[in-house]
Amino acid sequence: MPNQQAHFVNWFRDSSPYIHAHRNKTFVVFFNGEAVINDCDNLIHDFALLKSLGIRLVLVHGLRPQIEQRLKQQNCTSVFQQNLRITDKQALQCAKEAAGLVRVEIEALLSMGLPNSPMAGAKIKVASGNFVIAKPLGIIDGIDYQHTGKVRRIEHAAIHQQLEDDNVVLISPIGYSPSGEIFNLAAEQVATEIAIALKAEKLILLTEQDCLSNQQLIQQMTTDELKTFLQQDINKQQAETLNTALQSCQQGVERVHLINRKTDGALLLELFTRDGRGTLISSSPYEEIRSANLTDIAGILELIKPLEQAGLLIRRCRENLEIKINDYIVIERDGLIIGCIALHLIKDNQSAEIASLAVHADYQKLDRGYRLLDHLQVKAKKLNIKTLFVLSTQAIHWFIERGFKEAKIESLPEQRKQFYNYERNSKVLFKNI
Repeated sequence: MPNQQAHFVNWFRDSSPYIHAHRNKTFVVFFNGEAVINDCDNLIHDFALLKSLGIRLVLVHGLRPQIEQRLKQQNCTSVFQQNLRITDKQALQCAKEAAGLVRVEIEALLSMGLPNSPMAGAKIKVASGNFVIAKPLGIIDGIDYQHTGKVRRIEHAAIHQQLEDDNVVLISPIGYSPSGEIFNLAAEQVATEIAIALKAEKLILLTEQDCLSNQQLIQQMTTDELKTFLQQDINKQQAETLNTALQSCQQGVERVHLINRKTDGALLLELFTRDGRGTLISSSPYEEIRSANLTDIAGILELIKPLEQAGLLIRRCRENLEIKINDYIVIERDGLIIGCIALHLIKDNQSAEIASLAVHADYQKLDRGYRLLDHLQVKAKKLNIKTLFVLSTQAIHWFIERGFKEAKIESLPEQRKQFYNYERNSKVLFKNI
């Protein structure tokens, strides 16, 4: 099979767990007015693909550049305070016009079904409406924000009904009051409040830039890590987006994804590959080291199988793993077991054997093997183990570099010595802890 075809087949197979996991889940996606102007065609194609895979979509778009364009045509300018437009009557009229036009344009794009195009056969139904009830922002620090508002409540039952009817819900950042007034809203806030009200599985924020630390993309943060990160000197726009993500996670949204909308296909890469292309914010860790349980057996067997085939590890049957599962420690990354190690106690209660150290080939960076060993040593100390030993054929120097010393076979505990395989001729290494 040619390399390109093999790559596609492997990618498609690897994406299947995500296709299954995302089906019938609710995703709220925010994209700003700049994205509507510059990237709308590609985004619409990606939204259509998500819809075809059974994802319940709520799309929230921004309007800022569209409003600015209309005000400029009228030789008017807007005043901003705390990154919010002070919406006077003229700006509100421009906001209503922009919202109507952008909504119609997006609906038209979602309605396409031309043959030989990404939208062929899509047949997407779109629902919009007065789902956002708003109230005036009011006067803050002496400044009257006039027709700028904030979300009062979300008509979540009505949105759920539209999703149940297999519609994509499209929402503009315009809110309505019970008295019939109209307010201009911050689109990001609207998306956040909708995600919280719907108890959405994901809030996806398409941003203008990557979330970086020391010029490196931050792949994931827990909410605790995010609080620490926000104490650093970061630009105001990024801080606002991150605070939005934090608020969402704290109020029930399982995961928030920050994705640079300027990277073509980043939305698909983030949702259907294990390492993604954006920054994931969640309350619980995306990757964690923990004790293994019976549900991990299939993942452990899959992980160590290549090493067993290469003769690097002794073959272990499922029954053996089930019996000794409490000896194992694993690294789980978004549902995949990417590392494992075992601590087998010896009857003398003074020593223990290290076994089954394995790290997935795609994740043999960031010292995951060392992290597993370190976690195991902490566990051993809690059990009052005095000596660790390991039998190795090809990782000898790795263990030596971590404080182990080579010893003779006769040094093994009697219980282990009688099962030593002389054909493998493994080196014996010890470490006192």
